[in-house]
Parts: sequence; structure tokens; C-alpha cells
Amino acid sequence: MLKYLIHKEFKQLIRNPFLPRLIFIFPVFMMILLPWAANMEVKDIRLHVVDNDRSPLSGRLIRKIAASGRFIWSGSPTTHSQAMEAIQNGTADAILEIPPHFERHLMRTEASPVRLAANAVNAAKASIAGAYITTIIADYQAELRGPAPVGPASAPAAIIIGQMQFNPHLDYKYTIVPALMVILLTLLCGFLPALNIVSEKEKGTIEQINVTPVSRHIFILAKLIPYWAAGFIVLTLCIAMARLFYGIRPAGPVLAIYACAAIFIPAVSGFGLLVSNHSATLRQAMFTMFFCLILFVLMSGLFTPIASMPAWAQFITRLNPLRYMIEAMRTVYLKGGSLQHLHGQLFALAAFAVTFNAWAVISYRKNH
Repeated sequence: MLKYLIHKEFKQLIRNPFLPRLIFIFPVFMMILLPWAANMEVKDIRLHVVDNDRSPLSGRLIRKIAASGRFIWSGSPTTHSQAMEAIQNGTADAILEIPPHFERHLMRTEASPVRLAANAVNAAKASIAGAYITTIIADYQAELRGPAPVGPASAPAAIIIGQMQFNPHLDYKYTIVPALMVILLTLLCGFLPALNIVSEKEKGTIEQINVTPVSRHIFILAKLIPYWAAGFIVLTLCIAMARLFYGIRPAGPVLAIYACAAIFIPAVSGFGLLVSNHSATLRQAMFTMFFCLILFVLMSGLFTPIASMPAWAQFITRLNPLRYMIEAMRTVYLKGGSLQHLHGQLFALAAFAVTFNAWAVISYRKNH
């Protein structure tokens, strides 16, 4: 019986003029466009410089900032009020004001205040711009001081050498691309099965199955298997596109990714069926899935680290299957982890898969 039902579902999926195109075209567009659109790296900061000293040392500082490649020289106002007006008008993101007698103070006391004002409407951009300029000024100050004296009279000093683990160039695509694969699997294997069943409810075609002796778990399994197969095909396509377009390849075994996906896909498809069982119309199912998807994405650690969330929000993320799948994907892609490093994520995903699918089978009623 299961064999014939699966055959029927595959035929129904292929005959649909829209779904096969959506399953393959949608991942291609997401993998090509979103890694660039969702990039959290801050560049091209529009900077106004108010140089009240106009000395060789102030000019050297300005050239050093320009050489960093992070800023766009958008103007050189002569007064602080003109620069603030540029921020008010939205033509500048930050203002660097060099005070009068900047060079004289540096030559005499090795200290001179420099004012930095940033447009904090975009708080992340303002803080990163401030961090950039602070780092450049600290490096500039070290250059002016020259090398530290060597000998018994010199004061002890610690030299800090920074090294970025797993993502040495801080390329945000290495972080976002594996997470996008999880979002795609959620959309295709969670959204589509839910909408498929609800659409059959509205058309009345599901009644033909309800009057047969097919058990609930066989019916649900037949509904899910075609989307599970599509999910693995899309995952393979995404892995190939990540390597082709961005040069991103898993540092760990690819089989670990498929093992996690083999548990995650039934989990999200079971959740989709659970939503469809409690939805009477297609519109109701779409709004419910959209609402849940937004919460899942925001609380998954996709854009913001979970460790930076409040304690109550971190607790809520434990109820989010996307969190564990994204952690697993990043562990394999960036850290080179294998299945032995993913015990916690695999156990959590297995618990979600069992809970959602059991709940979906129990809540499905053959008489609608």
C-alpha cells in the first residue's frame, strides 16, 4: 500500500506545473543572492573629517584612515556644525574631528584628544565604524612612538598576536552559507508538505484517501517521502553551489551533513504536517508557518549569536530545531567536526523528529 501511495505522490508532485520549478529554482536564487545581501561586514563608511590643525601629522593620520579601505571620503567640512549637519542630512555616517594644535600636543605630551561622532541610527554600523577608527588611531600612535627601547632599562611589555580560528579572514559568507542551507530545507521540507495537505483539504481530494483503510501513519509517511527526497537533492545542489560560487567546502566529512539532514528533514516536515492538521484553510496554514518561520530564524543564531541573547531568550532557543541544525552545519563546515562532535545536536534533532511526527500522526483525523 505504501508503495502505491508514494508513487501517487510523486506523480502528483511532478504534474504540478509550479512545485518542481520552485524546488530547484528557489534554492539557486537564494544561494546566489542572499550571501551577498545578508552580509554583516561593514564597508564603505561615509566619513567626514574636520581637520582643525592641518599639520603634517594630522594629514598622515587622515591618509592612514583612507588607506584602510573601509571608509569613503564624503567631505571635509571646516566646522563641527557643518559636519553634524551632514550626519543630520544622511550624507555622512561618521565624523572625525582633529583639534587645533594636534601636532604640537603629540610632540610634547604624546597625547591629544580626537573627537569621533557616529550616526547611531544603525547601531551596528556605528559601533563597527568606531572600532575601525579606534584601531587605526592606536596603530598610528604606536608608529609615532617608534620601536620600544631594548635593554635592562626598558619596561616589560606584552605583545599580542591575534589569530582567528576557523574563519581567519572573517568572511561572513563562510558563516551565512551553511545556515542558508538549513533555511532552504526548512522552507522546502516544512512549508510545502503543510501547504500540500491543506490544499487537498480545500479541494476535497483528501476525502478519497480518508474513506480507504489506509492507516494514518502510512498516509503521512507517503506524503512526506517525496519531500524528503527533494530535500536531499536540494542539499546536494546547495553544497555544490557553495563550492562553485564561493569556494566554500566542508572542513569535516560530508556524510556528517547528510546524517544531520536525515534527522532534521523529518523534524521540520513533521512540524509542517502538525500545522496542516490544525489548519482549516490554506491561508491559515500559510500565516501560521510564516509566523513560526520568523521566530525560528530569529532565534536560531543565524544573524545574532545566541550567547549574546538574554538568559530567557537562550532558553527559548532550546525549543528551536533550526538552532541545532545550524550549529551542526557550522561545526562541520568551519571546525571540521564529525559525528562524534555532534552528539548534542543529533540527540536534540531526533527528539524533535519523534515528537513532531508522533504528534502529527495522533492529531490527524481521517474524517474532516
